[in-house]
Amino acid sequence: MNVTVKFFARYREALGLDSMKVQGDFATVDDVRALLAQREGAEVLSEQNLMCARNEDLCQLDEPVSDGDEVAFFPTVTGG
Repeated sequence: MNVTVKFFARYREALGLDSMKVQGDFATVDDVRALLAQREGAEVLSEQNLMCARNEDLCQLDEPVSDGDEVAFFPTVTGG
């Protein structure tokens, strides 16, 4: 399965990438996140308050993924 992954805000800065393609046997968005979080410098993807989207729709980490999907990760936004 091929998935395009996009990174936003400080995740993009930490990884030094806007996007990348990954291959693997992914069932959920969390499977994609877990694979990427193992890479050196990608520990930020292990955060508990991570937000994600699949094919430009906000989702939870247990969202199923399919071949050709686009998954995006970004930190939560807080304001005051």
